[in-house]
Amino acid sequence: MELRRAVPADAQALSSLSSACFTQTFGHLYPPQDLSHFLDEAYAVAAWASLLSDPAYATWLLESDGVAIGYATAGGCSLPHAEVAPGDGELKRLYVLREHQGGGRGSHLFDAAMAWLLRDGPRTLWIGVWSENHGAQRFYARHGFERVGDYDFVVGNTRDHEFILRRQA
Repeated sequence: MELRRAVPADAQALSSLSSACFTQTFGHLYPPQDLSHFLDEAYAVAAWASLLSDPAYATWLLESDGVAIGYATAGGCSLPHAEVAPGDGELKRLYVLREHQGGGRGSHLFDAAMAWLLRDGPRTLWIGVWSENHGAQRFYARHGFERVGDYDFVVGNTRDHEFILRRQA
């Protein structure tokens, strides 16, 4: 396994990987046309190229034999919570392909994102997580995150109930 910081040239690989991870994890929740539209917009190569070129964000790729199997993205917090303050950080995404889950791979990505978010010292950190993703909720709780709110994550005509988690500085 190799963990490395993604660069703009990784936009195509991240587009494919992020679409596959999202579909594996959540695809069953949405009508096909809603899922397709969401993936085409949120995980497009152009969207990844823009994100990877923005110094306010960082993404890591976890690779096995040169093939991307997981990723994490971090940046400033954009969750809809009244107590989000300028300078707060957010773990935006953390996914590992189903067939590669386990063995600490997600923790490896999480640790890289946390180190980057805390590189300038302590700050409040946030995460949004699907209300039915109990495994992720337990994982984040072990790392000091607590539920402090809720919001709707919209995919087409579907609204998912999401929890907002926070870890104080």
